[in-house]
Amino acid sequence: MEALKSKITDCANLEELEVVRVEIFGKKGILAAEFAKLKDIPPAEKKDFAKSMNEKKVELQNIFDAKKLELEAIALQKELESQKIDISLYGYENNKGALHPVKDTMDKIIDYFATLNFSVESGPLVENDFNNFEALNLPKNHPAREMQDTFFFADGNLLRTHTSPVQIRTMQNQKPPIRMIAPGAVFRRDYDLTHTPMFHQVEGLLVGKKGEVSFANLKAILEDFLHYMFGDVKVRFRPSFFPFTEPSTEVDISCIFCKGDGCRVCSHTGWLEVLGSGVVDPNVFKAVGYENVSGYAFGLGVERFAMLLHGIGDLRSMFEGDIRLLEQFK
Repeated sequence: MEALKSKITDCANLEELEVVRVEIFGKKGILAAEFAKLKDIPPAEKKDFAKSMNEKKVELQNIFDAKKLELEAIALQKELESQKIDISLYGYENNKGALHPVKDTMDKIIDYFATLNFSVESGPLVENDFNNFEALNLPKNHPAREMQDTFFFADGNLLRTHTSPVQIRTMQNQKPPIRMIAPGAVFRRDYDLTHTPMFHQVEGLLVGKKGEVSFANLKAILEDFLHYMFGDVKVRFRPSFFPFTEPSTEVDISCIFCKGDGCRVCSHTGWLEVLGSGVVDPNVFKAVGYENVSGYAFGLGVERFAMLLHGIGDLRSMFEGDIRLLEQFK
């Protein structure tokens, strides 16, 4: 009996205690073997033998239960110690990601026009000549086509050079009024500090009944939009030429780096060109079968806006995947 007690009390952990439990209390254990002797004991002695064995079993069980509680408490304490956190230590570096500056800028632009109830439209990257050029008042052999530096396919299709084809597709499938923007990737054969073969544009179009849409409305929206994007800047409209709008204007903001005083970024003019706009040429409406309507359109390069907002000097760096640049936008 004392030897069995010692077996229990000498256990150092729950694993050893489980081995002892099976050895003493198991179906083939020591107690089971002792109770099996009951059948060979004379009848007159069986009652006293059974009583003695039950008392020993209860005593051993109590010792076992007490030891188990002790070892469980020790195991729990060890587990808690292993999971203890020293709140005085510095935490791990926060390695959360962030939106790419182009995507972030695109989202900001879309958010502005969405609040003005402009729908967001999309179209295919591979376009036909009619949607990309002819319907936009750029007939074959038009000199302005050379400005596009287009990627052509053997079948005559092409990678779209602007998102204006989305405007054409929208007008072909919807009746006016139309109030839409077309964000997305475009492609041109160009590669330098301020150009890449693939970049992103957001173009806008508003069409209504003739006489209901004015250049003054376009001017007011674009001025408010540029203040939303760049803060307290001056805005000016300069006469320009685009085949699909007449009159056409380039839109400038006062240089956000030198506040209009003149610096290297703005070529010492105090102004930065940021987008183009104008009143939609009647030939564009004729190409899509619209009559008695008027409208205006505008377009901007998303990378150009991202470069100005974040002070990025080389457009190409936004597509090279340099982690040193991208980590700055967490």
